[in-house]
Amino acid sequence: MNLTADIQKLPRKFVPQNFIVTNWETLEPFFKNLTDRKIDSKTDLENWLKDMSELEAVVSEDACWRQIKMTCDTTNKSLEEAFNFFCMEIQPKLQPYADALNRKFMACEFTKELDQKKYHTYIRSVKKNIDLYREENIPIQAELSVMQQQFGVISGAMTIEVEGKEYTLQQAGKFLHSHDRTLRESVYRKINERRMVDKDQLHELYTTLIQKRHQIAVNAGFENYRDYKFVELGRFDYTKEDCYNFHEAVKQHIVPLVEKIYQHKKQKLGIDTLRPWDTEAEPEGTEPLKPFTTGKELYEKSVACFEQMNSLFADCLKKMNELGHFDLESRKGKAPGGYNCPLAESGAPFIFMNAAGQMDDVTTMVHEGGHAIHSFLTHNLELSAFKEYPMEIAEVASMAMELFSMNHWESFFDSNEELKRAKEHQLERVITIFPWIATIDKFQHWVYENPNHSIEERTNMWLQITNEFSTGVMDISGLEEYRKTGWQRQLHLFEVPFYYIEYGIAQLGAIGLWMQYIRDKELGIRNYINALSLGGTKTLPELYEAAGLKFDLSPSHIKTLMEFVNREMEKL
Repeated sequence: MNLTADIQKLPRKFVPQNFIVTNWETLEPFFKNLTDRKIDSKTDLENWLKDMSELEAVVSEDACWRQIKMTCDTTNKSLEEAFNFFCMEIQPKLQPYADALNRKFMACEFTKELDQKKYHTYIRSVKKNIDLYREENIPIQAELSVMQQQFGVISGAMTIEVEGKEYTLQQAGKFLHSHDRTLRESVYRKINERRMVDKDQLHELYTTLIQKRHQIAVNAGFENYRDYKFVELGRFDYTKEDCYNFHEAVKQHIVPLVEKIYQHKKQKLGIDTLRPWDTEAEPEGTEPLKPFTTGKELYEKSVACFEQMNSLFADCLKKMNELGHFDLESRKGKAPGGYNCPLAESGAPFIFMNAAGQMDDVTTMVHEGGHAIHSFLTHNLELSAFKEYPMEIAEVASMAMELFSMNHWESFFDSNEELKRAKEHQLERVITIFPWIATIDKFQHWVYENPNHSIEERTNMWLQITNEFSTGVMDISGLEEYRKTGWQRQLHLFEVPFYYIEYGIAQLGAIGLWMQYIRDKELGIRNYINALSLGGTKTLPELYEAAGLKFDLSPSHIKTLMEFVNREMEKL
């Protein structure tokens, strides 16, 4: 188990030390070597796997850096071209080799001599990749890689003017915390009006993405892209019916809690009707939480917070900082959102976000910090493939870190009153995100089951699903036009289809770990580290078991967890 933050770049034995990915001509010989190499023993096979893993790490890290650089500066055409070159000229040529290597592995007589327990999830994944591979999908997937990034380019260019200054939409979000209700409404409307400018362009982009994705599914012998994507995402351990169960549980056991939160907010603000620009606000006289001002301060306070949980966690952030693996502050021309990008060869990942001095930025930082620790803990696993863990455990790493860290937010807040408000904000967010997750997930099921829908049908279905998961407390009169395209702000729909319910599933796991942490801090941390250190070498239920959790999406289990969160909120 890797319990040190002193991460070392993986030594190269197969690819020369000084080799960098520039074009396919210089890269292909390594793949040819692996394809043509004779394997005469189990030892040969294990060495072949290690060489393949090393090559994968080199290529993956190169691709990651291209994406990181492009998202840090969407205005730099040469960075965009470098990323697109990889997607169009290198990625498509890798796929036939990846398929050939998968088939070589499965056909090898020594594969059955490998430790089946150790290689079970890897072999399962290789079989799945062979089943899905279709040559005619390669050019479509290359096109999609480039097209999906258009969402970031379109969104990254969106700015509005507030009080004579230009702000990105992320930065403008801070005004929604103001106690000047007129200002909040004005900024809310400006943000949405700005989104409306590009709504047709985003509709068009999404329609094209849906059609291309549907074609990929049909080519691979599937009825629709949803069924294809479930297999591609490696959802071996739950089904679409489990997703429907989850949607139902959210309606039954979580929407009523959201209603309670909204009613409380209305009382606190002393208003007759709750409007969408009120949800982040505080009563008159209560200053918005300002946990930090600069990116540097956000980093330093996060380190102090992580130190309180476990010194290893703080050391991981320090190591990343030493390597220059942070880009934290929002600025014009930077892509929206936040991510932790694992770097397969270096080991220490890169955290990208758009901090603007708000409470939500603290949550993003500790969330991505959780992902980063996962990368550190799995760096020394033998093969790159062992580090490909299911998203449903990857998001437990980040969401549990949000909840663990909450007990140590003193580094961000001077007064108990502010600390209490921050915790309340966090727990409200834990609860209120569920209906949105269910809405986005249910919407995607419909979108891909009905790929030839019109924009009007899409809009009607979006509104219908949105209403299903609404409390009725929020007054949206006069805002119907904005509501029709509410889905367009969700990056995942464009860039990583179907990757969203994982947040809901993982939030349940994170709440389970937090219950352990509150009862016994050391046990909670130990179970967290144990589960994450396994990477993707175990099945999802086994990973949850290693964390002392039950993998369960039933309404009754969800009800138990929600009652616990509700009790914790009432204590505040």
